[in-house]
Amino acid sequence: MSVRPYWELRFDAYGDVDVRQRDRLLEQAAQRDLTDLLVFSHGWNNTRAMATRFYDRFFAPFPELLGEAGPARLGYVGVVWPSMRFADESLAGLPREPAPGTPPGLDSDTHQALDVAFPGRQQIVARLAELLAERPERLVALDEFAVLVRGLVRFRGDFGPAGDAADTDADGVPAMFEEDVTEVCEQFAAALTEARGKTDTEDRAVADGGIGWLWDGAHELLRQSTYYVMKRRAGTVGREGLGPVLGALAGLGPAPRLHLIGHGFGGRLVSYALAGLPEGATVDSMTLLQGAFSHHAFAERLPHATDRGGALRSAPHRVRGPVVSCHSRHDTALGLLYPVAARVSGDAASPLPGDARWGAIGYDGVQAVANCRRLDLAEALDGPFPATGCVNVDVSEVVRHGVPPAGAHSDICHEELARVVLRAGRIGHG
Repeated sequence: MSVRPYWELRFDAYGDVDVRQRDRLLEQAAQRDLTDLLVFSHGWNNTRAMATRFYDRFFAPFPELLGEAGPARLGYVGVVWPSMRFADESLAGLPREPAPGTPPGLDSDTHQALDVAFPGRQQIVARLAELLAERPERLVALDEFAVLVRGLVRFRGDFGPAGDAADTDADGVPAMFEEDVTEVCEQFAAALTEARGKTDTEDRAVADGGIGWLWDGAHELLRQSTYYVMKRRAGTVGREGLGPVLGALAGLGPAPRLHLIGHGFGGRLVSYALAGLPEGATVDSMTLLQGAFSHHAFAERLPHATDRGGALRSAPHRVRGPVVSCHSRHDTALGLLYPVAARVSGDAASPLPGDARWGAIGYDGVQAVANCRRLDLAEALDGPFPATGCVNVDVSEVVRHGVPPAGAHSDICHEELARVVLRAGRIGHG
């Protein structure tokens, strides 16, 4: 790692922590007399090595930004939890282009990642890959695909109370697993067409002479179904796993100031960690980088259902400083595909103009929260930074590189975002 001291906290899918890592963190953090501890959770990385490389790149600017003579004594924690990324997605803004002549279907890396993420379901994964490669011109094959996807994710009872909670108090089986698969695949295929800058989906279907284009939507249905699992898993790991560890850190004497950072689904994880804090415990700041959960999650009242609120509406009260949402319009994973997935998942109810109910916090920031400040990047870096409350920071100026379908979702390793974290936490001269 480019920074020291650095600790790792590894959790399983049920939120159980590696006890030796936890105890080492608690013991050594107390001995080092730290002023501040940065706790970062990744989003959709496939392996521990991939996650730690990501942390290494993001944390690298911090020592220089603080300076040798700075008053802060920082420690760094990387949370590692079982998630997965489809291999065709940009990682840290670096595009991965398919090799010429690559056949349709699942690439080998994604196939392997699915086998690891869903142990014991290799036969299901193999058949899904077979269907995506063959792209049969039969609607019954799409029906089979949908049944297999449901069997893969097994959404009932896998996550526990924290994981099963929807961002907007709209529990239930996601509609994308129960609606007509043809209609769902059409919606996903159309969103992919838009994300890739193409048009005339109907002309494409005619040119294919059949249903072949719907298999693009089926591939996206599989991707979004795994995201559904990872999103729910993030809630479980946050509340059942990371929250209690943060509570133990807050109980150290003297305790370092705690600052949470979450990318993508990791933003949901650290947000749910606030719900898992012991009574009376708090953290000092939270920065969400392209958070992959509902922009209404912190709302006291939903604009489209005023008798309900966001599932995380009490979370900001566990943060003494600001809750910062960094968002970018170049994040196509959240700007185009997330709304479609939310819409066909039934993650909210009752229409709003422009489908505003379906947005992600990493695309347009926190919504429906009173007194939420909106800043552009220059204001966040050089102007007065809010000391408390929810703060939206438009980081489109730097979070802009990546290819469809994810776009700039993982393009977060920038010095400017490191400075936002320091300013939010009032760390050193940040």
